[in-house]
Amino acid sequence: MENLKNVAPIEDFNWDAYENGESVASASHEDLEKAYDDTLNKVNDREVVDGTVIAMNKREVVVNIGYKSDGIIPMSEFRYNPELKVGDTVEVYIENQEDKKGQLVLSHRKARATRSWDRVNAALENEEIIKGYIKCRTKGGMIVDVFGIEAFLPGSQIDVKPIRDYDVFVGKTMEFKVVKINQEFKNVVVSHKALIEAELEQQKKEIIGKLEKGQVLEGTVKNITSYGVFIDLGGVDGLIHITDLSWGRVSDPKEVVELDQKLNVVILDFDDEKKRIALGLKQLTPHPWDALDTNLKVGDHVKGRVVVMADYGAFIEIAAGVEGLIHVSEMSWSQHLRSAQDFMKVGDEVEAVVLTLDREERKMSLGIKQLKADPWETIEEKYPIGSKHTAKVRNFTNFGVFVEIEEGVDGLIHISDLSWTKKVKHPSEFTQIGADIDVQVLEIDKENRRLSLGHKQLEENPWDVFETVFTVGSVHEGTIIEVLDKGAVVALPYGVEGFATPKHLVKEDGSQAQLDEKLEFKVIEFNKDAKRIILSHSRIFEDAAKAEERAEKKAAKKTTTNKREEAAPAIQNQAASTTLGDIDALAALKEQMEAGKK
Repeated sequence: MENLKNVAPIEDFNWDAYENGESVASASHEDLEKAYDDTLNKVNDREVVDGTVIAMNKREVVVNIGYKSDGIIPMSEFRYNPELKVGDTVEVYIENQEDKKGQLVLSHRKARATRSWDRVNAALENEEIIKGYIKCRTKGGMIVDVFGIEAFLPGSQIDVKPIRDYDVFVGKTMEFKVVKINQEFKNVVVSHKALIEAELEQQKKEIIGKLEKGQVLEGTVKNITSYGVFIDLGGVDGLIHITDLSWGRVSDPKEVVELDQKLNVVILDFDDEKKRIALGLKQLTPHPWDALDTNLKVGDHVKGRVVVMADYGAFIEIAAGVEGLIHVSEMSWSQHLRSAQDFMKVGDEVEAVVLTLDREERKMSLGIKQLKADPWETIEEKYPIGSKHTAKVRNFTNFGVFVEIEEGVDGLIHISDLSWTKKVKHPSEFTQIGADIDVQVLEIDKENRRLSLGHKQLEENPWDVFETVFTVGSVHEGTIIEVLDKGAVVALPYGVEGFATPKHLVKEDGSQAQLDEKLEFKVIEFNKDAKRIILSHSRIFEDAAKAEERAEKKAAKKTTTNKREEAAPAIQNQAASTTLGDIDALAALKEQMEAGKK
């Protein structure tokens, strides 16, 4: 020991007695103990001192602090420092100068903890780089042993690159920088990323200063998102948008690249400060349209795969990066408004006809209905006027029914051509959408691609017969099936309907006829062309009353005539006798007057 070199030998020491084994005087023994103690360091319990590592193995570290015995410290207290070696100076905390075995009890962990808070604050203030041991994972980051204090290392502060596996860092000793301290709660936040950012910032400035549009650089896939891929260009990040990954459609960037993959990219654009860099991958390969078959022309048949669906059509990829649109109107000869999803779905392999081809604009339109013949080209031959067919009801309007005889061949049945007898107010009363209905072709409108159809024409016109049955004045039994403001609809025999106004619905007792009431009705008007029958219930008893009145009047008149005939001869006889008598008197008077004159 160095301290023993400075101690002078005792002048009156009896070496002969010592060699003969004789005991030394107590006074001189005390002096010896004092001399030995003076060579040792003065230490106190619960004190932090520096010691020297004099030996170490996998489990223990032996430390000499200049005391009469050495201390042994578990190797686990030094795991934060894997580079520890014999001869290193370490700080230790004296827990006890002697245990039961007379052994010096030391602790390196407690020594670090005692001084750690001051050292951590000094590290933050001086921006000092310190070492720490990553103990374990925790929510959002890692727990790091720094000077014996458990500090928090956020996941975002481990590296400049996103960390996908935190467990690989557990048990590692790394350099850190103290970035935040909460004095109240004694919380410490450290960062490893901060140490490399300064170096990266310098690299970043050098790279950004050399950036040019069209420049090709090598980069590493740093992160993959739904909208694109972030590329690390060596401290500078750029984004390859999903549309710039491939000339073909890409639904997920992972179909093209993978994490940590190295690839060449081209700089497409960047902002004035060069903070946002747009990169491209597909631009490094020729455009597929440039390699498209030069012999391909309008009218040719092509095959492809459905890559995108929309209500208005489908995009078909006929080669990688070469697409054509099939509009929904080019999917069927039918004029019914339908969605493209009714015809195909993504992934379907389809054959189509090239309708338009623009190589400069790199656009192409396709059609699949052209694979079939247009049914209207031979419409007069297949569906001549007067021919009968079965159609499917597609839609209703207030004025009729739209039907489809076959795909692409549509027709209209006017509401007046649905039934000879029934007054149809709306087609839904007669049929339903999706139902089959028999029709007869009435007219062909080839220009507008529409047929005029009839349903009632499949049967003979019953009004020719009704004309002989429902003659004016004839009486029939009918049932009131509908009551309106202007009158009532009456169901007559043979499925025909008539109409009666309110004044013709008055019954003999003065009451009004009601719904579902069955009564006798007289036909007062029959119009074959308008298919109209006007009825009256009141007219039945009114006409009967009038007939009876006429009969009574006729009988009374006959009686008066007879009386006159009986009275006439008497009067005439009386008149005749009176006249003759008067004549005789006048004759006699005439004779007298004549005799007097003589």
